Amino acid sequence: MGRGQNSSGEPVFWYRPPAVGLNALVSGIYGYRENGTAMQGLTEAASLTVPLIVNFGSPFRIGLGQPPTCTDTYGSFAAGLFAGPIVMDSDGAAECIQINFTPLGGRLFFGLPMSELADSMVALDDLADAGINRFARRLADLNCWEARLDLAQHFVATRLGRASQANPAIGWAFCQLMRKGGDVRIGALAEKLDWSRRRLVASFREEIGLHPKSVSRIIRFNAAQDLATKGTATGWADIAAACGYADQAHLTREFTALAGCSPTAWRTGG
Repeated sequence: MGRGQNSSGEPVFWYRPPAVGLNALVSGIYGYRENGTAMQGLTEAASLTVPLIVNFGSPFRIGLGQPPTCTDTYGSFAAGLFAGPIVMDSDGAAECIQINFTPLGGRLFFGLPMSELADSMVALDDLADAGINRFARRLADLNCWEARLDLAQHFVATRLGRASQANPAIGWAFCQLMRKGGDVRIGALAEKLDWSRRRLVASFREEIGLHPKSVSRIIRFNAAQDLATKGTATGWADIAAACGYADQAHLTREFTALAGCSPTAWRTGG
């Protein structure tokens, strides 16, 4: 995501890459400002992003796996992994800084097991993290988006540099799943660690937020999205085969579960 359109009614985006050496922990830092156009039913498919949002404008309404209700209102918040689509409404007056962490980066940055953020949005006040709350106030005091991005980049790099190391075994298991496109037997990972399967699954869920099987599903699904976007495999049957699905019907079921729509509807934005 780079700088977005600046025409009347269109949102504006700013982008800042993570500091050098943090690509495995942070996928990007973004500024976002709406210009009066309300959005209803904007759907984001499941991903392996752990976001931190500091909002200076109107709150969002966000529903997990379903349209949001009037009680699903969030201003500044953090969120963990969710194995399903996220549906968002806004009134057109939101403006925020969003920092996207990988699950490993989120574990280090927040200093919490990611199971505490999984399947939820948690307001910054409820995190009870004085450092993050001071950071959010400093961001709000700035009027320049480039200065906000500079501050966010510096804060993230400094905090990650001081973070205590998370469970290295789970970090290794997560990286194995990513490297092999999710096509790894959980039992094989447990054997390599000399752990029981039960111990690996429980520890992985605590550290990352989802079971390894759910993470593997999202990895494979994201790979299918990537192929469909790049156009290197034009047919859904080819994409299903390339990403390790049993057949096209299997791929379709996963899109319905993780994106809330069929592959064709996802591709066309319908």
